[in-house]
Amino acid sequence: MSELLLALLAGVAAGALNAMGGGGTFVALPALVAFGLSPVTANAVSRVALVPGAVASAWVYRGELTPIGATSTNALTAISVTGGGVGAALLLALPASSFDVAVPWLLVLATVVLAFGRRISRVLSTVQGRSVGMSSRAVLIGQFFLSVYGGYFGGAVGIMMLALWSIGLGLDAADSNPMRIAQLAAIYLSATVLFLFASDALSAPLLLTVTLVGAVIGGFTGAHLARRLPARLLRGTILSTAVLMTVLYFLRG
Repeated sequence: MSELLLALLAGVAAGALNAMGGGGTFVALPALVAFGLSPVTANAVSRVALVPGAVASAWVYRGELTPIGATSTNALTAISVTGGGVGAALLLALPASSFDVAVPWLLVLATVVLAFGRRISRVLSTVQGRSVGMSSRAVLIGQFFLSVYGGYFGGAVGIMMLALWSIGLGLDAADSNPMRIAQLAAIYLSATVLFLFASDALSAPLLLTVTLVGAVIGGFTGAHLARRLPARLLRGTILSTAVLMTVLYFLRG
């Protein structure tokens, strides 16, 4: 019972983190590994468990979605779904350790860009004498690679999305948070379908169910809380989460 309670709490924390700034994978994955699952199985189980929480958060934000630059929301979502499926297939086909080496450095890059992206964008605009803006094609290409990463590992993929949109389009992290959550749900959804049919994610049904329930509670509650936070505080929460996750990931190993 104590293990199930911890799994529930891990799910709540992961769902809330994903709703408020990202990083749910860094809570759910280590918890599932600690419960005895292999890293690859835990990765698949965490992805399946977190998708309903991401959908619950997206539902809360459904009226606040704003386009990412000139890119169609439907096109962005389709790319996220496709990339998430490709990443999940790579997880099942390749050794998990091969990509794990690069993850801490990707987190450092994402955190730095997230912290200074809008400032860099303004400086570039001043230097060039015009607004800095990625084309729709560039946004979709970037989103595809991030979605592949999200389907493969997923740690801080939401923060990396905010970083891309910040440096490429000068978008504010707080304003982009609803779209980040919607795209996170799309990535997780396609990965989940593949994991359910092609992995052993269902080998621990009780852990999966309890973590899933916790993630829904956390995702729904966290999204409502994030909507009530002032934009400055939400930006600070997102950036603090990014810094904390990066440090913890380096300490991890």
